Amino acid sequence: MTQLAVDDLTFEVRESTRRKTLEITVDRGGELIISAPSGTDEQHLRDFVMEKRLWIYRKLAEKAESRRPLPQKQYVNGEGFLYLGRSYRLKRVPDDAQDIPLKLVAGRFQLREDAVPNAREHFIHWYSARATDWLTARVKAQARRMGVEPAGVKVQDLGYRWGSCGKGSRVYFHWKTILLPRPIAEYVVVHELVHLHEPHHTPAFWRRLERAMPDYEQRKGWLARHGIEVEGI
Repeated sequence: MTQLAVDDLTFEVRESTRRKTLEITVDRGGELIISAPSGTDEQHLRDFVMEKRLWIYRKLAEKAESRRPLPQKQYVNGEGFLYLGRSYRLKRVPDDAQDIPLKLVAGRFQLREDAVPNAREHFIHWYSARATDWLTARVKAQARRMGVEPAGVKVQDLGYRWGSCGKGSRVYFHWKTILLPRPIAEYVVVHELVHLHEPHHTPAFWRRLERAMPDYEQRKGWLARHGIEVEGI
C-alpha cells in the first residue's frame, strides 16, 4: 500500500522494518506522509489518522498560509539578497568590471551586466559553493562533538526539505540553507546528524536532539514560521 485516503485527506504511506511507531508528517509543500512499521494494518492507520485529524487540518492551514506567493527577484540595483541571515544589496557592474559573473564585495553582491539574463543560475551556483564550504565545516565540528561519523556532505536542491540523511550515513542539505541565519542553519545541521543515531522522528530522536541542542525548539519554531521567506531567489 503506497497511498491511504481518509475522507478528504490523502497520505503517502512509507513503511519501514526499522520503525516501531506511527508518525504523520505534513511536508513543507502540504503533502501528507504517514510513516509506519512494515505490515501495519490499514484500519490501524485509519484510526491513527482520525485521532490526529484536528492536528492535521491545523498544520495544513499553517502550510497554506506560509505558501503565499512571494515576489520574484528582479535583479535590479539595491535589491536585497540573503546570505547567512543578512541581506546584502545588489550592484550591477559593467561587463569588464570583474572576472566572474557574481561576487560579494564590501557588503554588496556585484553582478556583471552580461550575467543578468542568467542571474538566478549565477546566484544558485554562488550559494551552493558557499553552502558546501560552510556546511561541511559545521558538520565536521558538530559530528565530532556528537560522536557521529557522517560519510560526507552533499549540497543540492532538495525541494521542500532543508536536509536529509541518506543511505550510507551521507548528509544532504538544500543549497538555500546558506540563506538562513547561522543559528537556524546550525539547527538544520544538528537535526540531520541526530538522524545518524535515530533514523525517524521518534521521542528518542527529539530527546537526543535536545541533548545536542537544548534550545532546538526555538530554532525549529523560527524555521517553521520564517523559512518561507528565503524561497524567492
